[in-house]
Amino acid sequence: MNRRDAIRNVAILMGTALSASTLAALEGCSSGPKNYTLQMPETKALLAEIAETIIPETSTPGAKAAKVEEFIVLMVGDCYDEKAQKTFTDGLNTIQEESKKRYSKSFTDITPEQRTEMLTEIDKQRVEYNKRKDKKKDDPAHYFQYMKELTLLGYFTSEPGATKALRYVKVPGKYEGCVPYKKGDRAWA
Repeated sequence: MNRRDAIRNVAILMGTALSASTLAALEGCSSGPKNYTLQMPETKALLAEIAETIIPETSTPGAKAAKVEEFIVLMVGDCYDEKAQKTFTDGLNTIQEESKKRYSKSFTDITPEQRTEMLTEIDKQRVEYNKRKDKKKDDPAHYFQYMKELTLLGYFTSEPGATKALRYVKVPGKYEGCVPYKKGDRAWA
């Protein structure tokens, strides 16, 4: 008997119910193949440059300083299903191919201006993809949707993102539900 079955049987014997999410988590553990493409140094370097193009360093640290690429690799590898992982890695390949077609260089070797131009066009494609009329319920998300969402989530939940890009109070005082907003104020972490 394996561990999952033992936990399920003990729960049944004790008269407790396991929620669907708990059962799914128990079933979710697998020793199946991992997506090793995401672990490659060149893939991490590509993700770092994409994330830095989305959130560049300004007066606040950029995505590279927050190590967003590590967060993306972890999230895609551990939390996304195989279909979403394939969409994501195919998207990385698409970005590389498009860069080589346009500039005869890898995405990591082109200028920041060229990166911004290219990702802006890809983002327009993402918007059109999401707006299409023949969209089916089980169609995968556009690969750049994953990249943008994970970059933003990884950045604003990182220490540099939460403390330098957002306003942050380590130990807040009393709760104030209505605080006046001054134009230019940063959002709260």
